[in-house]
Amino acid sequence: MKVFAIDPTLPPGLPKDGRKTVVTIGTFDGVHLGHWEVLSEIRRRAEAVGGRSVLVTFHPHPLTIVRPESAPPMLTTPVEKKEILAESGLDYAVFLTFTPMLAAYSPRRFVEEILVDRVNVGELVVGYDHRFGKGREGDVEMLKDLGRELGFAVDVVGPVGSKGDPISSTKIRNALLKGDVETARKGLGRPYSIRGLVVRGDQRGRTLGFPTANLEVRGAGGGTGGKLIPLPGIYAVRGTVRSGTFDGALHLGPRPTFRGSPPTIELHLLGFEDDIYGEEVRVDFVKYLREIRPFETSQALIEQMKEDVDQARKVLGAL
Repeated sequence: MKVFAIDPTLPPGLPKDGRKTVVTIGTFDGVHLGHWEVLSEIRRRAEAVGGRSVLVTFHPHPLTIVRPESAPPMLTTPVEKKEILAESGLDYAVFLTFTPMLAAYSPRRFVEEILVDRVNVGELVVGYDHRFGKGREGDVEMLKDLGRELGFAVDVVGPVGSKGDPISSTKIRNALLKGDVETARKGLGRPYSIRGLVVRGDQRGRTLGFPTANLEVRGAGGGTGGKLIPLPGIYAVRGTVRSGTFDGALHLGPRPTFRGSPPTIELHLLGFEDDIYGEEVRVDFVKYLREIRPFETSQALIEQMKEDVDQARKVLGAL
């Protein structure tokens, strides 16, 4: 799969080789199982007609431009999305820079200048509720009319569900914000993950007998279009570092036992003692273990941490 970044104000688009493209378009945040069904479908259709399969997606999320107060936290950063899409088998993933200028495009202008001129669309596959253009004025019926006029087919697909329940990025976000990482995993088809740089903390975990990697997750943000951080708590996780993947326990959030201490994301990898300062670590969430609560003494905290690590070991060992 080739990745293209397209600025709507600047040429060029995809390289032209005489073949039309089978295109789908959307934010595709999380690239969940419902998204995979659509991507697999456009790949099959492109192969059947000797065309090229193309996903057109946006960065940043359109709401960060048109209604920033409503922009959701993101399930995938652009880097994560590209890595996931690399397994899709698509010919191209186009990351369209979403700007105030693009937000002002009429539906017709968007179709003509982006889908026709830049992407050479031959067939467009969209969801039944797809809307586009300035003020979301364009809908599926308008797309069909434009397709007939400009020479491309439009196919509409319904929601993809799991056991009758449609999968959506919103439902996955809501599950994560409740600490329900297992429901999120079912919707995504993989564990939800965050990435953080290991930075120096106050070394308190080491003095308590549980050395931790203090993670700085860049671009994290609540409702501002940043990376979604799940509900504060203690989690069973897997951490991936340069030397491999290890079972672990994660503290995410405030540290009420130590007054005045800022919230942290601290990863304890079982049986791991290497120095990983400055490394990027990926954390895969497996199970929420408990809420964060204060302890009257350091010894009480140590006893609870032992229980947390034992529980994490049991959970991860059973998988």
